Amino acid sequence: MRLRSRPADLATTVGSVSLKNPVMTASGTCGLGVELDAYMPLRELGAVVVKSLAAFEWAGNPQPRLHPTASGMLNAVGLQGPGVEQWIAHDLPQLREVGATVVCSIWGFGVQDYIDAAQMLASVKDQIAALEINLSCPNLKAAVVGENKPHAMFAHDAGLAAQIVDVARVSGLPLWAKLSPNTDRIGEVAEACIDAGAQALTLVNTSLGMIIDTTTGRPALGNGGGGLSGRAVHPIAVRAVSDISSRLPGVPIVGVGGVTNGLEALEMMMAGASAVQVGTASFAEPRAAHRIAGELCKWAERHKISSWSEVIGLSHRGGFRDSGK
Repeated sequence: MRLRSRPADLATTVGSVSLKNPVMTASGTCGLGVELDAYMPLRELGAVVVKSLAAFEWAGNPQPRLHPTASGMLNAVGLQGPGVEQWIAHDLPQLREVGATVVCSIWGFGVQDYIDAAQMLASVKDQIAALEINLSCPNLKAAVVGENKPHAMFAHDAGLAAQIVDVARVSGLPLWAKLSPNTDRIGEVAEACIDAGAQALTLVNTSLGMIIDTTTGRPALGNGGGGLSGRAVHPIAVRAVSDISSRLPGVPIVGVGGVTNGLEALEMMMAGASAVQVGTASFAEPRAAHRIAGELCKWAERHKISSWSEVIGLSHRGGFRDSGK
Protein backbone atom coordinates (compact mmCIF):
# COMPACT_ATOMS: atom_id res chain seq x y z
CA MET A 1 0.00 0.00 0.00
CA ARG A 2 1.26 3.46 -0.89
CA LEU A 3 0.87 6.59 1.15
CA ARG A 4 -1.47 8.94 -0.63
CA SER A 5 -0.14 12.26 -1.81
CA ARG A 6 -0.07 14.64 1.13
CA PRO A 7 -0.17 18.44 1.18
CA ALA A 8 3.31 19.96 1.20
CA ASP A 9 2.66 21.70 4.50
CA LEU A 10 2.22 18.33 6.23
CA ALA A 11 5.90 17.73 5.71
CA THR A 12 8.15 18.61 8.64
CA THR A 13 11.60 20.02 9.26
CA VAL A 14 14.31 19.03 11.71
CA GLY A 15 16.63 22.01 11.78
CA SER A 16 17.70 22.58 8.17
CA VAL A 17 16.53 19.11 7.09
CA SER A 18 13.19 18.85 5.30
CA LEU A 19 11.29 15.56 5.55
CA LYS A 20 8.26 14.56 3.48
CA ASN A 21 6.56 13.26 6.63
CA PRO A 22 7.53 13.04 10.32
CA VAL A 23 8.24 9.28 10.49
CA MET A 24 11.67 7.67 10.16
CA THR A 25 13.19 4.32 10.96
CA ALA A 26 15.39 4.20 14.07
CA SER A 27 19.07 3.39 13.92
CA GLY A 28 20.03 -0.15 14.84
CA THR A 29 16.66 -1.71 14.06
CA CYS A 30 16.22 -1.52 10.30
CA GLY A 31 19.52 -2.51 8.75
CA LEU A 32 22.25 -0.68 6.89
CA GLY A 33 20.58 -0.29 3.52
CA VAL A 34 17.48 -1.36 1.61
CA GLU A 35 16.63 -4.44 3.68
CA LEU A 36 13.12 -3.15 4.43
CA ASP A 37 12.33 -1.83 0.95
CA ALA A 38 10.79 -5.21 0.15
CA TYR A 39 8.14 -4.50 2.80
CA MET A 40 7.52 -0.80 2.27
CA PRO A 41 8.71 1.90 -0.15
CA LEU A 42 11.53 3.54 1.79
CA ARG A 43 11.26 6.64 -0.37
CA GLU A 44 7.87 7.39 1.23
CA LEU A 45 9.27 7.61 4.76
CA GLY A 46 10.54 10.84 6.24
CA ALA A 47 14.00 9.23 6.32
CA VAL A 48 15.86 5.97 6.79
CA VAL A 49 18.25 6.18 9.73
CA VAL A 50 20.83 3.46 9.22
CA LYS A 51 22.50 1.28 11.82
CA SER A 52 25.31 3.11 13.65
CA LEU A 53 28.63 2.86 11.83
CA ALA A 54 32.19 3.22 13.03
CA ALA A 55 35.21 4.22 11.01
CA PHE A 56 36.22 0.54 11.16
CA GLU A 57 34.59 -2.86 10.89
CA TRP A 58 33.33 -4.16 14.23
CA ALA A 59 32.16 -7.65 15.17
CA GLY A 60 29.89 -6.68 18.05
CA ASN A 61 29.12 -8.61 21.22
CA PRO A 62 28.97 -12.37 21.84
CA GLN A 63 25.75 -14.31 21.29
CA PRO A 64 22.97 -14.32 22.33
CA ARG A 65 22.27 -10.68 21.56
CA LEU A 66 18.48 -10.29 21.70
CA HIS A 67 15.87 -11.33 24.23
CA PRO A 68 12.13 -10.48 24.27
CA THR A 69 10.57 -8.77 27.26
CA ALA A 70 6.95 -8.34 28.29
CA SER A 71 6.71 -5.01 26.44
CA GLY A 72 9.65 -4.84 24.07
CA MET A 73 13.08 -6.40 23.92
CA LEU A 74 16.55 -6.31 25.40
CA ASN A 75 19.52 -6.12 23.05
CA ALA A 76 23.28 -6.22 23.32
CA VAL A 77 24.23 -6.42 19.65
CA GLY A 78 27.27 -4.28 20.33
CA LEU A 79 27.11 -2.05 17.24
CA GLN A 80 28.24 -4.72 14.80
CA GLY A 81 28.90 -3.25 11.37
CA PRO A 82 31.09 -3.19 8.27
CA GLY A 83 32.44 0.32 8.82
CA VAL A 84 31.74 3.58 7.02
CA GLU A 85 33.92 2.84 3.98
CA GLN A 86 32.11 -0.40 3.13
CA TRP A 87 28.72 1.22 3.76
CA ILE A 88 29.51 4.05 1.35
CA ALA A 89 30.60 1.57 -1.30
CA HIS A 90 27.76 -0.95 -0.99
CA ASP A 91 24.70 0.32 0.89
CA LEU A 92 24.50 4.05 0.23
CA PRO A 93 24.18 3.63 -3.57
CA GLN A 94 21.26 1.22 -3.09
CA LEU A 95 19.50 3.60 -0.71
CA ARG A 96 19.92 6.39 -3.23
CA GLU A 97 18.63 4.15 -6.02
CA VAL A 98 15.32 3.49 -4.24
CA GLY A 99 14.94 7.21 -3.50
CA ALA A 100 15.29 7.04 0.29
CA THR A 101 16.17 10.10 2.34
CA VAL A 102 19.22 8.93 4.27
CA VAL A 103 20.36 9.81 7.78
CA CYS A 104 23.67 8.20 8.74
CA SER A 105 24.49 7.31 12.36
CA ILE A 106 28.04 7.06 13.69
CA TRP A 107 29.66 5.79 16.87
CA GLY A 108 33.14 5.33 18.28
CA PHE A 109 35.15 4.19 21.27
CA GLY A 110 36.97 7.52 21.50
CA VAL A 111 36.91 11.04 20.09
CA GLN A 112 39.29 10.20 17.24
CA ASP A 113 36.93 7.45 16.05
CA TYR A 114 34.18 10.02 15.60
CA ILE A 115 36.55 12.34 13.74
CA ASP A 116 37.54 9.53 11.39
CA ALA A 117 33.95 8.48 10.68
CA ALA A 118 32.79 12.05 10.10
CA GLN A 119 35.69 12.74 7.75
CA MET A 120 34.83 9.66 5.69
CA LEU A 121 31.26 10.85 5.28
CA ALA A 122 32.30 14.33 4.16
CA SER A 123 32.99 12.94 0.68
CA VAL A 124 29.34 11.88 0.26
CA LYS A 125 27.61 14.63 2.22
CA ASP A 126 25.53 15.57 -0.81
CA GLN A 127 23.89 12.11 -0.63
CA ILE A 128 23.01 12.24 3.07
CA ALA A 129 20.41 14.44 4.77
CA ALA A 130 21.91 14.48 8.28
CA LEU A 131 24.42 12.84 10.58
CA GLU A 132 23.08 11.35 13.81
CA ILE A 133 25.82 11.09 16.43
CA ASN A 134 25.26 8.10 18.69
CA LEU A 135 26.61 9.31 22.02
CA SER A 136 25.12 6.47 24.05
CA CYS A 137 27.75 3.82 23.42
CA PRO A 138 30.67 2.46 25.50
CA ASN A 139 33.98 4.26 25.46
CA LEU A 140 36.84 1.80 25.92
CA LYS A 141 39.67 4.00 24.63
CA ALA A 142 40.99 7.35 25.76
CA ALA A 143 38.01 9.64 25.79
CA VAL A 144 40.04 12.80 25.34
CA VAL A 145 43.15 13.07 23.26
CA GLY A 146 46.18 12.86 25.56
CA GLU A 147 44.23 11.40 28.46
CA ASN A 148 43.33 7.89 29.53
CA LYS A 149 40.04 8.28 31.34
CA PRO A 150 37.60 5.37 31.06
CA HIS A 151 34.02 6.47 30.55
CA ALA A 152 30.74 4.55 30.46
CA MET A 153 28.81 6.69 27.97
CA PHE A 154 29.66 9.95 26.26
CA ALA A 155 26.02 11.00 26.67
CA HIS A 156 26.50 11.05 30.44
CA ASP A 157 29.22 13.72 30.25
CA ALA A 158 28.34 17.15 28.89
CA GLY A 159 31.94 18.06 28.11
CA LEU A 160 32.74 14.89 26.19
CA ALA A 161 29.43 14.95 24.34
CA ALA A 162 30.07 18.53 23.25
CA GLN A 163 33.59 17.67 22.14
CA ILE A 164 32.32 14.89 19.89
CA VAL A 165 29.61 17.07 18.37
CA ASP A 166 32.22 19.74 17.69
CA VAL A 167 34.64 17.37 15.91
CA ALA A 168 31.80 15.82 13.88
CA ARG A 169 31.28 19.16 12.17
CA VAL A 170 34.08 18.10 9.82
CA SER A 171 31.44 16.05 7.98
CA GLY A 172 29.75 19.20 6.71
CA LEU A 173 26.38 17.64 7.52
CA PRO A 174 23.56 18.79 9.81
CA LEU A 175 24.22 17.12 13.17
CA TRP A 176 21.69 15.37 15.40
CA ALA A 177 22.95 14.29 18.85
CA LYS A 178 21.37 11.06 20.10
CA LEU A 179 21.20 11.07 23.89
CA SER A 180 20.73 8.54 26.69
CA PRO A 181 17.85 8.41 29.19
CA ASN A 182 20.13 6.74 31.74
CA THR A 183 21.32 9.95 33.37
CA ASP A 184 19.87 12.81 35.37
CA ARG A 185 22.18 15.15 33.41
CA ILE A 186 20.35 14.80 30.10
CA GLY A 187 19.32 18.46 30.16
CA GLU A 188 22.87 19.64 30.74
CA VAL A 189 24.18 17.31 28.02
CA ALA A 190 21.49 18.49 25.60
CA GLU A 191 22.44 22.13 26.12
CA ALA A 192 26.13 21.35 25.64
CA CYS A 193 25.46 19.52 22.37
CA ILE A 194 23.42 22.38 20.96
CA ASP A 195 26.06 24.90 21.99
CA ALA A 196 28.70 22.74 20.27
CA GLY A 197 26.89 22.78 16.94
CA ALA A 198 24.16 20.13 16.94
CA GLN A 199 21.09 21.26 14.99
CA ALA A 200 18.80 18.78 16.71
CA LEU A 201 18.55 16.18 19.47
CA THR A 202 17.38 12.58 19.10
CA LEU A 203 15.65 11.51 22.32
CA VAL A 204 16.18 8.80 23.48
CA ASN A 205 18.37 5.73 23.16
CA THR A 206 17.64 2.49 25.06
CA SER A 207 17.35 2.17 28.83
CA LEU A 208 19.80 -0.08 30.67
CA GLY A 209 18.37 -3.45 31.64
CA MET A 210 19.10 -7.11 32.33
CA ILE A 211 17.33 -10.45 32.23
CA ILE A 212 18.46 -13.50 34.21
CA ASP A 213 17.75 -16.94 32.75
CA THR A 214 16.30 -18.75 35.77
CA THR A 215 17.13 -22.17 34.33
CA THR A 216 20.85 -21.39 34.22
CA GLY A 217 21.15 -18.61 36.78
CA ARG A 218 23.10 -16.56 34.23
CA PRO A 219 22.28 -13.42 32.23
CA ALA A 220 20.19 -14.17 29.15
CA LEU A 221 22.45 -12.04 26.94
CA GLY A 222 26.02 -12.93 26.08
CA ASN A 223 27.24 -9.50 27.14
CA GLY A 224 25.41 -9.57 30.46
CA GLY A 225 23.14 -6.54 30.43
CA GLY A 226 21.71 -4.71 27.43
CA GLY A 227 19.48 -1.93 26.20
CA LEU A 228 15.72 -2.07 26.77
CA SER A 229 13.54 -0.80 23.93
CA GLY A 230 9.91 -1.05 22.87
CA ARG A 231 6.65 0.08 24.45
CA ALA A 232 8.01 -0.27 27.98
CA VAL A 233 10.26 2.77 27.45
CA HIS A 234 7.70 4.95 25.65
CA PRO A 235 6.68 7.01 28.71
CA ILE A 236 10.37 7.53 29.54
CA ALA A 237 11.00 8.84 26.03
CA VAL A 238 7.94 11.11 26.06
CA ARG A 239 9.07 12.58 29.39
CA ALA A 240 12.58 13.24 28.03
CA VAL A 241 11.19 14.93 24.92
CA SER A 242 8.84 17.06 27.02
CA ASP A 243 11.50 18.05 29.55
CA ILE A 244 14.08 19.03 26.93
CA SER A 245 11.47 20.85 24.85
CA SER A 246 10.64 22.95 27.93
CA ARG A 247 14.28 23.52 28.77
CA LEU A 248 15.39 24.36 25.21
CA PRO A 249 12.38 25.89 23.46
CA GLY A 250 12.75 26.00 19.70
CA VAL A 251 15.45 23.31 19.53
CA PRO A 252 14.35 20.60 17.08
CA ILE A 253 13.82 17.17 18.66
CA VAL A 254 13.43 13.74 17.10
CA GLY A 255 11.42 11.50 19.44
CA VAL A 256 12.22 7.79 19.62
CA GLY A 257 11.19 5.08 22.05
CA GLY A 258 8.33 2.61 21.92
CA VAL A 259 6.36 4.14 19.05
CA THR A 260 4.05 1.43 17.69
CA ASN A 261 1.15 3.41 16.24
CA GLY A 262 0.12 6.81 14.97
CA LEU A 263 -1.23 8.03 18.30
CA GLU A 264 2.04 7.23 20.07
CA ALA A 265 3.87 9.15 17.36
CA LEU A 266 1.41 12.01 17.86
CA GLU A 267 2.11 11.92 21.61
CA MET A 268 5.82 12.42 20.93
CA MET A 269 5.06 15.40 18.71
CA MET A 270 2.70 16.96 21.23
CA ALA A 271 5.51 16.64 23.79
CA GLY A 272 7.76 18.67 21.49
CA ALA A 273 9.20 16.41 18.78
CA SER A 274 9.29 17.62 15.19
CA ALA A 275 9.61 14.04 13.94
CA VAL A 276 9.71 10.51 15.33
CA GLN A 277 11.61 7.29 14.74
CA VAL A 278 10.21 3.76 14.75
CA GLY A 279 12.52 0.97 15.86
CA THR A 280 11.57 -2.11 17.87
CA ALA A 281 8.11 -2.32 16.29
CA SER A 282 9.85 -3.13 13.00
CA PHE A 283 11.09 -6.47 14.35
CA ALA A 284 7.53 -7.80 14.63
CA GLU A 285 6.21 -5.80 11.67
CA PRO A 286 8.82 -4.76 9.09
CA ARG A 287 6.46 -2.18 7.54
CA ALA A 288 5.58 -0.57 10.89
CA ALA A 289 7.14 2.82 10.10
CA HIS A 290 5.12 3.11 6.88
CA ARG A 291 1.88 2.15 8.60
CA ILE A 292 2.50 4.64 11.41
CA ALA A 293 3.23 7.42 8.90
CA GLY A 294 -0.10 6.70 7.25
CA GLU A 295 -1.96 6.69 10.57
CA LEU A 296 -0.37 9.96 11.60
CA CYS A 297 -1.24 11.71 8.35
CA LYS A 298 -4.79 10.34 8.37
CA TRP A 299 -5.21 11.69 11.91
CA ALA A 300 -4.11 15.10 10.68
CA GLU A 301 -6.63 14.98 7.84
CA ARG A 302 -9.49 13.94 10.14
CA HIS A 303 -8.69 16.72 12.59
CA LYS A 304 -8.18 19.33 9.85
CA ILE A 305 -4.54 19.91 10.79
CA SER A 306 -2.93 21.95 8.03
CA SER A 307 0.58 22.12 9.52
CA TRP A 308 2.46 20.04 12.06
CA SER A 309 3.28 23.31 13.84
CA GLU A 310 -0.27 23.06 15.26
CA VAL A 311 0.72 19.81 16.96
CA ILE A 312 4.43 20.10 17.82
CA GLY A 313 4.75 21.09 21.47
CA LEU A 314 0.98 21.34 21.92
CA SER A 315 1.10 19.97 25.46
CA HIS A 316 3.23 22.96 26.47
CA ARG A 317 0.59 25.34 25.12
CA GLY A 318 -2.30 23.91 27.11
CA GLY A 319 -3.56 21.43 24.51
CA PHE A 320 -6.42 21.94 22.08
CA ARG A 321 -8.76 24.75 23.07
CA ASP A 322 -11.60 22.77 21.55
CA SER A 323 -11.48 19.24 22.97
CA GLY A 324 -13.29 18.02 19.87
CA LYS A 325 -10.43 19.04 17.57
